[in-house]
Amino acid sequence: MTTFGIEEEFFFLDPETMLPADIAEEVHDRLAADPRWGEHAHPEFLASQVEFATPVFETLAEAADQLVAFRREVDADAGRHAACVASVGTSPDAPRFPSITDTDRYHRIVRDMAGIIADHQMSGLHVHVGVPSREHGVAAMNAVRPWLPLLTAMTGNSPLWRGEVTGYESWRTVQLRRWTTAGCPPRFADAAEYDRRIHDMLGFGGLVELALIAWNVRLSEHLPTIEFRMADAQLTADDTLLVAALCRALVMRAIDEHDRFGADPAATRQLRSLDEPDPDVPPELLSAATLHAAHAGLSGGAFDPASGRLAPAHDLVRRLERHVAEALERAGDRELVHQLVGRLLRDGTGASRQLAAWNRGGVAGLRRLFAATITARPSTTSGPGAGVGLTGGRTSGPSWDRGRRIQSNG
Repeated sequence: MTTFGIEEEFFFLDPETMLPADIAEEVHDRLAADPRWGEHAHPEFLASQVEFATPVFETLAEAADQLVAFRREVDADAGRHAACVASVGTSPDAPRFPSITDTDRYHRIVRDMAGIIADHQMSGLHVHVGVPSREHGVAAMNAVRPWLPLLTAMTGNSPLWRGEVTGYESWRTVQLRRWTTAGCPPRFADAAEYDRRIHDMLGFGGLVELALIAWNVRLSEHLPTIEFRMADAQLTADDTLLVAALCRALVMRAIDEHDRFGADPAATRQLRSLDEPDPDVPPELLSAATLHAAHAGLSGGAFDPASGRLAPAHDLVRRLERHVAEALERAGDRELVHQLVGRLLRDGTGASRQLAAWNRGGVAGLRRLFAATITARPSTTSGPGAGVGLTGGRTSGPSWDRGRRIQSNG
């Protein structure tokens, strides 16, 4: 079974202003002392953030138990500090310059990136999927590139910035475009070319370490995984599970095709049906499509990875589901993903739900939304006792070394 892991980031917020609340150090210290969470709770760049870097999972049910259990922990911690906690891409309001977690690495990033840090107040969802080798990882990167704009459209959850409606579903995506690497990566011939080109960038534009490569998908430098980074932090555990399931299924299909056809793009093109993605989408088109996705979300048209034009977003989401149907079936995820896709298309993205709450009740509306979503019970759990402690996660699997864990790469 192809294994996966998840990194979820959370904002602590002042419930009256929706400004970041710098309580993460105290929360992390408590979590670090708890044997259930010490290995998996991490400080993040902002003093108002904490991250859950999960164990390695084989099933969505395992992941669901872990995600909701950690969310309950941080929700309780927020209450003890008279704050609220939210899984969102940007805090609804933000100071002119953020409070940074006090580590030498983060202070160096502030010095290197200077004014960019003023707006670097954001939380993401990162999904790691195990790959047999870096060659398989590069093949998977090439295969998923055309789908990244649609995945961005599906995961927008940052429509508010400094107390104003931005007009974008993922303002976080817009902010990230300022970094040395951002958006969709180029196509690579093989792992050797990937490694050469990322090392060639070191030393430029504040990119002093490979962990700062911010492409929407990249290879991990410390785990045998491909890492998806296009998603804003998601309101509910179910939202996160949908992203994880689709990312894993895309990688599973890409690995299968690589093992069958090798790295020959001509063979892939020859066998491609008309409604399957073009593996050679130009990078400038993917860049434009990603910004379009950040703006429009699932309302109206989205980038069609087969035609290279706009098509109804809801139709494309269903096409993506069909594209990975066999892999979803193999993983045991097909029924749940079908249910969660239906919910997404019915209820909208996290951004659309935030805007609805904001329009109904302003800060109070957001506060109610965040309280209702942070610990909402996932659609898949292991039973009445699920969500308490680390009972479902696994730390081994065919694609990962025993004892390895997801860690923050920045």
